Amino acid sequence: MAARLRSISRAAERLGIGQPTVTTHIKKLESELNTVLFDRVKRPIQLTLAGRRLSELATPLVEGIDGLADTTAEAEERGPVVLAATPDIIPHTLLRVVRVFLPRHPHIHLTIKSATRVQVSQMISEGEADIGIIQHYDRDDAFAFEGLFVYERVLITPPEHPLANEPVESLEQIARYPLIMMNEGTHTRDLLESELRRRGVNYEIVVDLDSMDMIKRYVALGMGVSVGPRLAIDPEDDDALGVISLAHILPVEQGGIITLKGKRLSKPTLHFISVMRDVLSVGAPSVV
Repeated sequence: MAARLRSISRAAERLGIGQPTVTTHIKKLESELNTVLFDRVKRPIQLTLAGRRLSELATPLVEGIDGLADTTAEAEERGPVVLAATPDIIPHTLLRVVRVFLPRHPHIHLTIKSATRVQVSQMISEGEADIGIIQHYDRDDAFAFEGLFVYERVLITPPEHPLANEPVESLEQIARYPLIMMNEGTHTRDLLESELRRRGVNYEIVVDLDSMDMIKRYVALGMGVSVGPRLAIDPEDDDALGVISLAHILPVEQGGIITLKGKRLSKPTLHFISVMRDVLSVGAPSVV
């Protein structure tokens, strides 16, 4: 400030401090650098060669610090919001939320990452994502969970498949046919295989994929049957597929969002969570 105004007294006045305080700071800096920064003989005072060099180095830093508040405020308003979700949630449940969110908050940037349920928790824990959207929550003291939706599993068959035209009463009926499933590590597949093994039922997974939309296409072509979450079924799928509820065979579960306990969430992240509640909430209580 003294260099810019070429006056210690005017710098003190601008900073709202006493002139002796400014002089003391300048002398202390000169002592630490072992050089003279101001030529005080002439009036107005002028920077020495060393002072000019220091000013060239320090001015951009000082201006950057002065603008730091504005920069951080802009970042706080614009995001990004980093979301991690399982691959069957992203094109369906999460898409419903994003369609509402973006018109409300057009300047907030979203980053969406696809991962298994276990990987989603790991990404939240390691700070790679702000919030996770999962189908099933395994209680963990490191996380806070808020249930926002419930879902059942369904059997997906070609439209003229025998299972589409008879009561499905057991997993044994389903296991007679080739299965097309999500990749290993996904919740519904783990649950289905665990149940089949527990009952001693033989089964064959002929294709595994990382997309429920691709699974539906393979099933529609008659390559096998599948078991997946109802939330991955679109209204138009009823015309191309047989969709049979398995709520009487496999558990109906609660999905929602997980966050890291104690982590401060940005305003854009809180805005997204608010929209998720508006779009998905079924009045379920939070679990922490």
